Parts: sequence; structure tokens; C-alpha cells
Amino acid sequence: MSDCFYLSENHLARIRPYFPKAHGVPRVDDRRVVSGIIHVLKRGLQWRDAPVEYGPHKTLYNRFIRWSEMGVFDKIFKALSSKEVPEQLQIDATHLKAHRTASSLLKKGVFPALLAGPKAE
Repeated sequence: MSDCFYLSENHLARIRPYFPKAHGVPRVDDRRVVSGIIHVLKRGLQWRDAPVEYGPHKTLYNRFIRWSEMGVFDKIFKALSSKEVPEQLQIDATHLKAHRTASSLLKKGVFPALLAGPKAE
């Protein structure tokens, strides 16, 4: 069973108007590449860990970087978010925990300048 994600034709039709025009050599399959970009970003993968079904990882990376610099994804997000209220919303609750020994560094004098406060001149 494949774990790959592919945009439906309806989803692709909604975002296709925001794609830049191809100049010269035709682009590789937009559906496959954009689905691969979404797959990598959704799972927090490195580009080289993208499944081979999406094509070369360098293609995914190059398209993502080029289109990000051109503002293509910003236009897509703005257009999709302004149309309708989604059925589901996701909230990311990421947080970082400091190691329990991190608070003792100030007490041990590792960072004495932080305890002393600002210098008076």
C-alpha cells in the first residue's frame, strides 16, 4: 500500500490558475510535483527522503524554491483561504522543553553577565 498523497483533479483545477506560465520546455507533471511538495512539507521530510513516485527530489526542491520566491504559494494560500470556511481547522501545538539542567547554568556562573544586569557607565 502506497503512502503517497495526490491532489485530486478538482483540487488541482482550483490552484492551476495561480501557476506561472511555462516558457520554453514544458514543465513536468504539475499534479505529481505539487503533490510531492505537499507530501514532503506535510510530513516534515527532507527533500531527498521524498518517495520516488513523485519523481526526482531535486525537481521537487527546485520547483518549491522557485515558486516560493515568485510568491506562487502565497497567492494560492490567499485565494483558498478567502473563499470559504473550511470543514476542519488544524492547530499546531509545538513547544520546546528545556533540559532540567539548563536553569542551573545561571546559578553556576556560566553566564555571569546575565545576572549582573546592564553596565552603568
